[in-house]
Amino acid sequence: MTGCTPSDPSRRSILGAVGVFSAAVAMNVPAYAEAADRIETVKRDPHTRIGQGEVDALAAMTEKISDLDDQFGGRTARPLAAAFLVNTIAPHLKADAPEDVRRAMLSAAADHLYLTGYMAMDERRDGLAQSYYLKALELAQEARDHLTYCTTLRGMSVMAVDLGHSRVSLRLAESASAAAPQAGPRMVAFLAGQQAHAAARNGDRGTALAKIGEAERAMERAESKAKAFGSYDPSSLAYHVAQVRYELGDKEAAIDLLEESDRLRHSVYRRGRVRHLGLLAERKLEVGRLEEACGHWRQMLDEYPHVQSGRCDDRFKSMLVALSPFRRHPHARDLYDRGRATRANAPARRRAGGTSV
Repeated sequence: MTGCTPSDPSRRSILGAVGVFSAAVAMNVPAYAEAADRIETVKRDPHTRIGQGEVDALAAMTEKISDLDDQFGGRTARPLAAAFLVNTIAPHLKADAPEDVRRAMLSAAADHLYLTGYMAMDERRDGLAQSYYLKALELAQEARDHLTYCTTLRGMSVMAVDLGHSRVSLRLAESASAAAPQAGPRMVAFLAGQQAHAAARNGDRGTALAKIGEAERAMERAESKAKAFGSYDPSSLAYHVAQVRYELGDKEAAIDLLEESDRLRHSVYRRGRVRHLGLLAERKLEVGRLEEACGHWRQMLDEYPHVQSGRCDDRFKSMLVALSPFRRHPHARDLYDRGRATRANAPARRRAGGTSV
């Protein structure tokens, strides 16, 4: 990473954590678009004290914000997370506490930072997302929290593959897996699915197929115990298998799996549905199924005004570009006109690219 300052966790703290979890994280993460303010390392304040109640409240707040993110997108929910970070979490991190409570607070703060980074990525503020992710790694390492540490590395892998950094994405996904040697079956599927996607994008067919098989077997074990909700679930796995199949050249199988993913997705995940319907439409257009593609784009436009997400905006813009050559077709023309009207009526904050909090 370029432009590191003395307080930059990418050099001073994160790479110092190598011996704790995974040596593979000692790499140069690509320099994305923007630097961001960070929670600075602070000394403990002996005049304030926290207990487990504050930790529980932080975890509950993070969960509520995550629910809002799933429904309404990162641009809606991240300002809440950022304000909570500054006004509540930062003071808690410097408060005095018993060692077990302090470690629990560091872990909960790391999880909140991971979520905030994920929402920044969803806004397409990738440099800001990276800064949040790096700080989450630092706090997770200090808390000895393997789960949040490897989850954050996986989040960085997702961002890297989206931005076209396939080699870095695969290395980050491998680091995430190495950081969680005792993961349960659902976590194994969560990590292996991303490894498979990154490997396929990187042209590594053997690793992609091996890892997607590992993810499928792990999900079978997880589903035999309890149905998933609010975590990596069969819809998520179907999406990853679809991405692998597409990268390996089997476009029809990829389309079938994206349709399966949409059928399995819980309705609360509106932001994910908008993105994946747009992707499904694009994939169908690639194989000449224009009218079916238009049907999925119509479904996407039904939901799109309700989310504030840079990644959903990407799918919306791709729709307009893809439809432009087909405007003589009545379904395509009607959809194109509807899309242009939607864009013209979009809130100013979407058109301006969101807040700067």
